[in-house]
Amino acid sequence: MRTAADRIRHAVSFELIALLIVTPIASWLFGKPMFEMGIVVIVSATVATAWNYIYNLGFDHALRRFTGSVRKTVPMRVVHAVLFEGGLLVVLMPFTAALLGVPMVEALFVNASFALFYLVYAFVFNWAYDLIFPVPEVRAAPENSRA
Repeated sequence: MRTAADRIRHAVSFELIALLIVTPIASWLFGKPMFEMGIVVIVSATVATAWNYIYNLGFDHALRRFTGSVRKTVPMRVVHAVLFEGGLLVVLMPFTAALLGVPMVEALFVNASFALFYLVYAFVFNWAYDLIFPVPEVRAAPENSRA
């Protein structure tokens, strides 16, 4: 398992590197000033963190109420992920539209582009992080072993 310090380094470096990558690319791609796109990226990351907590809490409560458990099957995980991203897009669209002065449809496109970027980025970043900062292999003793 990773230490708390390692998890903090992971989270902070994930967000900072993403900010450094996505802000200039989004500025160029959407023809908006870097400062404005930087604000959109920072606020989006902050809102996504809060949304993650609120959404998962609500989803788990609903799941337990309707199924009696919070265990998720593969299809339920797909539903969970799609609803999370869809909800995040809906939450962020008015802010993005207002800040950038664009119609809601364009704000949806901007936020969907961010979601796609973060999907690929998270995969690549986490793989690279694990290569650069590997966790030492520690094998757990089998449950049936005698000490």
